[in-house]
Amino acid sequence: MTGMDTQARPELRLITPNSTMRRSALPLDMGPGSPALLSVSNLVKHYPVRKGLLRREVARVRAVDGVSFDVRAGETFGLVGESGCGKTTTGRAILRLIEPTSGTVSFAGEDVSRLRGSALKAMRRNMQIIFQDPFGSLDPRMPVGSIIAEGLVVHGIGDRAERDALVKQAMQQVGLRPEYARRYPHEFSGGQRQRIGIARTLVLRPKLIVCDEPVSALDVSIQSQVLNLLKDIQADLGLTYIFIAHNLAVVKYIASRVGVMYLGKLVETASSDDLYREPLHPYTRALLSAIPQAKPPLPGEPRRERIVLGGDVPSALNPPSGCRFHTRCPVAMDRCRTEEPVTRDMGGGHTVACHLY
Repeated sequence: MTGMDTQARPELRLITPNSTMRRSALPLDMGPGSPALLSVSNLVKHYPVRKGLLRREVARVRAVDGVSFDVRAGETFGLVGESGCGKTTTGRAILRLIEPTSGTVSFAGEDVSRLRGSALKAMRRNMQIIFQDPFGSLDPRMPVGSIIAEGLVVHGIGDRAERDALVKQAMQQVGLRPEYARRYPHEFSGGQRQRIGIARTLVLRPKLIVCDEPVSALDVSIQSQVLNLLKDIQADLGLTYIFIAHNLAVVKYIASRVGVMYLGKLVETASSDDLYREPLHPYTRALLSAIPQAKPPLPGEPRRERIVLGGDVPSALNPPSGCRFHTRCPVAMDRCRTEEPVTRDMGGGHTVACHLY
């Protein structure tokens, strides 16, 4: 190689379709009792509100307020909830695209929240993100080949020929022709642009990908294609996903475990099957009741009732005392207004933060 010390250069792996790394190649066991690849503990992100000439802090927006969960290698952990509940902020704080106020994020046993400089940069090769907006997340002045290769350049991986080979491979993996590398983003549809964003993520061979509502901006007919692509890539490369969405039908299809967020708090976590079969938290029940049914119930089958929540979502600037959901909860008690519920383990990995239990 020219102009680069091959001993100090980051590892370069050109994975051909016939030599794709499978899940079994991951160093961590992925059984139910396996150690977590990612562990988030009491994650907090507050935004100060400042006023006056001296810009003194007068209040705080509590976007994320004590979120904890684990993600095992090879699984897809879904984060769901209404807009403004803190899902995206949680994902970005995990990657430290925004700095968390407090809490710890541990990836493969290493505390990400303590990393600085080159150590943080090296860690980010293993933790990538797919952005929600396939239009705003791509530089319109760069050809897509350069967009996909940008991470390789930043991390000093390979020479020009090797980077071109990795870019072509990533494009093939997401269903794009390699000759499209010289085209610009405006020449592609929304679905194709999101595939470019996925290729930009895959080219670094990460272990964890935060999917920040990757299909919400796409047509319904394209959403299923992108979801199937993500599942196929996960099976081939043994990837771990945090899948952020507000569409529970989408999360049910792709996620193996689900966490439900409300106003900066995680109110319920469970396996996808358990959550959709037997939701415990009143907020989760209301969300699931809003999923359109593909078929009307057969004669004799119970009809699912729509649970309509009253009022608006409270402001994260001044969240309610006690349980944050009590202002809209149809079964709220006096205790809910004054005492914040603790998270209880209901067995089988199903946890809920509600005074009903």
